[in-house]
Amino acid sequence: MKRILSLCDFSGAWSQPYVDAGYDVIRVDLQRDGKDIRFLERMEGVHGILAAPPCTCFAASGARWKRSESDMLQALSVVDACIRIVWACKPVWWALENPVGKLTRYLGNPRFRFNPCDFGDPYTKKTCLWGNFTPPTPMMLGADWSVPPTEGSMMHKKYGGKSLRTKNARSQTPGGFSKAFFLVNP
Repeated sequence: MKRILSLCDFSGAWSQPYVDAGYDVIRVDLQRDGKDIRFLERMEGVHGILAAPPCTCFAASGARWKRSESDMLQALSVVDACIRIVWACKPVWWALENPVGKLTRYLGNPRFRFNPCDFGDPYTKKTCLWGNFTPPTPMMLGADWSVPPTEGSMMHKKYGGKSLRTKNARSQTPGGFSKAFFLVNP
């Protein structure tokens, strides 16, 4: 059975297709189980790693909010831990997700960018992925998965404020993209 590490994936949405397919999915998230990925030790037999570090300090949508050096250091330490885990486990594939924003300053240009509407969810939220993985395409398995973004930028309309509930809702990986990613990165 293939083992997948799902890091900082509070909702579990990104790793759910792997769970549904019977993979051994290990979810590590401070909110979900109280486990801090910065203390995660090396594991054997890791096939893939999904990492979605918190984006509060990095997202362009939050650019108007001043981030302290302490906040940035905390956020970067989580990203660094994700990269360390990739290096230590040497998976077949791995991906680190974050919305368009400041993370390119630290990781360089992403390998792939998408909007949820590219994969069947009718809203926009430009998202980047870094790593070593097969990028999904909207035209998969002979069918076009893309839909018009009839809900626009749902992140601004539906979710307001800076509460933890709002942050969790904004950070959930779109279901269509999760399925598409799974199909090309089994």
